[in-house]
Amino acid sequence: MGADGQLVVLEAMKMQHVLAAPDALRTVRNLVSPGQVVATGDPLLVFTRTNVVDGGSSTAVVDLGRPRADLDQVRQRHRLTLDEGREAAVAKRHKQGRRTARENIADLVDPGSFVEYGALAIAAQRSRRSEEDLIANTPADGLVAGVATIGADRFGSAAARAVVVSYDYTVLAGTQGMRNHAKTDRVFDLAVRNRLPVVLFAEGGGGRPGDTDVGGRAGLDVPTFRVLAGLSGRVPLVAIVSGRCFAGNAALAGVCDVIIATPDANIGMGGPAMIEGGGLGVYPPEAIGPIEVQRRNGVVSLVAHDEARAVSLAKQYLSYFQGSVDSWAAPDPRLSRHVVPENRLRAYDVRRAIESVVDVDSVLELRRDYGVGILTALVRVEGAAYGLIANSSHHLGGAIDAEASDKAADFLALCESFRLPVISLCDTRCE
Repeated sequence: MGADGQLVVLEAMKMQHVLAAPDALRTVRNLVSPGQVVATGDPLLVFTRTNVVDGGSSTAVVDLGRPRADLDQVRQRHRLTLDEGREAAVAKRHKQGRRTARENIADLVDPGSFVEYGALAIAAQRSRRSEEDLIANTPADGLVAGVATIGADRFGSAAARAVVVSYDYTVLAGTQGMRNHAKTDRVFDLAVRNRLPVVLFAEGGGGRPGDTDVGGRAGLDVPTFRVLAGLSGRVPLVAIVSGRCFAGNAALAGVCDVIIATPDANIGMGGPAMIEGGGLGVYPPEAIGPIEVQRRNGVVSLVAHDEARAVSLAKQYLSYFQGSVDSWAAPDPRLSRHVVPENRLRAYDVRRAIESVVDVDSVLELRRDYGVGILTALVRVEGAAYGLIANSSHHLGGAIDAEASDKAADFLALCESFRLPVISLCDTRCE
């Protein structure tokens, strides 16, 4: 055996330690056998030096280009969680006119900034399904979660950091399982400790009954809902809903500051199975919490025509809490002369008044179809972010009714939480 050759492998504390040959040598006799327990100082073998010069080392030259089998295995596992490794699921999703979870995240975050947590998790169903099946069909346990930056080029990396979570409807209908609950808890804890905004893509069917590797627990040890609710008022919380969002998924969306939804969204605390099981009748998913209901009762803050627009609105919403912008354009001041009619009894469009005093294209109106007597919007003036409330003379002469009061109170609480100054355009009949 040449110098540096492997003589003996000792195992201690489950780790293997190699004893290498000090010089070129020949083994005379082994004093121990495989598996034998030895103590410090015990002789292991007898050898003689051969005095053969072998260039100083028998260690093989490492081929730096040779791929490692274990590394290839890890890369393959990761590939099975990505869209390129799931062609059939992605094709089905696109056929429905929707984007994948990873496509939405890629559109939301700055390129190359997303750091994923728990990518190799699989559903907790080993007692009834094979590991190969779970790896192939439950990638990431149906949840993509991590930390990224959003708009770092405008606001700097510190202000742009955010937690991003997306349920994956192509995996077990985006349901909440044991492992993906652990992932949400992990990244929500990061949001708590680092005061990071949270963006949640909430499409999914709620709690998953099919997980079996959970023991005899009642499931009351899940802090997910409490932790996210506890972030309200501390960091911006944004939910995006496209498609069906029921039960636990809807609960998480409901505690966010805003819900941005597409026209095909259905949002309900109970899905078809729960409603039928409760004896309340049989309803298809499309009949539960449709967008026309949820936009008028104030649940949905913003309606986007598709997922791409929803992501764009989420970025815009976050931007008001990330800082001021250097590039802005003021409106033509002459516009404000012609907003309010000379006849004080004539109703007018208060949105024109808003556009005449804030930066061009800076208005993001929230809950437009609810409490229509009051307009609530995030705006910018000379690049700085403000909240804005305004009476609408088209509804009750600008008087504030119950829904408008609720809407205004929620909005003012939001502005107070994040220290946004408030502009009030007040025009209401009081006689």
